[in-house]
Amino acid sequence: MVSLKDSNNSFRRRLKLASRILIGKAVVPLAESDAEGLLADRLKDEVLLERLQAKLMDDYDEELEMEVDDHPSGGKGRSPGPSGEDPVFRRQYFQELFRLQGELVKLQDWIAATGQKAVILFEGRDAAGKGGVIKRIVQRLDPRVCRTVALPAPSDRERTQWYFQRYVSHLPAAGEMVLFDRSWYNRAGVERVMGFCNDAEYEEFFRSVPEFERMLVRSGTKVIKYWFSITDEEQRLRFFSRIHDPLKQWKLSPMDLYARSRWEQYTEAKEVMMERTHIPEAPWWVVQAVDKKKARLNCIHHLLSQFSYQEIERPPIELPEREHHPDYQRHPVIPDMMVPEIY
Repeated sequence: MVSLKDSNNSFRRRLKLASRILIGKAVVPLAESDAEGLLADRLKDEVLLERLQAKLMDDYDEELEMEVDDHPSGGKGRSPGPSGEDPVFRRQYFQELFRLQGELVKLQDWIAATGQKAVILFEGRDAAGKGGVIKRIVQRLDPRVCRTVALPAPSDRERTQWYFQRYVSHLPAAGEMVLFDRSWYNRAGVERVMGFCNDAEYEEFFRSVPEFERMLVRSGTKVIKYWFSITDEEQRLRFFSRIHDPLKQWKLSPMDLYARSRWEQYTEAKEVMMERTHIPEAPWWVVQAVDKKKARLNCIHHLLSQFSYQEIERPPIELPEREHHPDYQRHPVIPDMMVPEIY
């Protein structure tokens, strides 16, 4: 398995060199190889540096935008969270998140190159932070390799099918990883608590699901199951945040509010679910999710540790020069077709 610590391979050195130059933290050192020397020479171009720096900062802003989405007040008037909003921790969080996302890219490349298949289930109470972790996992990955599945409530036709049928069509082919934002375990949770299934369907689910997951594993699909655990008080605070945030009110459905009053029934249903479906081939893993940032890092770190992946060496990339033809002429765009530049 690839170590999660920074390695000293050629790719890492070139990436570190480029990143340090782009963010203005270092001058170009003496090259350690011809490839690095070529990179350093190209990065010395002042105009290119400025443009690459802007692009790098724009990429980092994607993560900052999601942080603002988590805290729309921008930090004003908020009491410290579980991590204390400590500037040192915040800086460490971003550094570690970017490092782990780099490892996720390696994992993705390995899965695609070796034809692996992986299914990762994300379960937990409403507002437990499942979506936030999924966002960080897929943020820098190829959606053709790693995709997210979040199914709506079953249709009338789907209710007449074999229970697992609507999930099977979303399972991965070789070289793919699928993240389920809620999964077939809806039957053991929301359907049980809300009375959407009868006792016979509930018991049949528990008879079927262990063998269903064993079948997936025997077919070469790795199955990883996460439960995000939060406290009663933390869920209450997150619900209040959504109620008072116009950008997040869509996340609250009447079902969510009704489920909030049934906290204890959900606890009982979760405990039964884990007891009856925690199997060696596909065990449950519990993520302590009261602190969102730590939960993200812990989950991604653990996910990476579940694979014996290796970095796939990529051949050097040379950007070809653009061809110029004397008879080429770019025609102007019709003004009526242009999007108004309001910003």
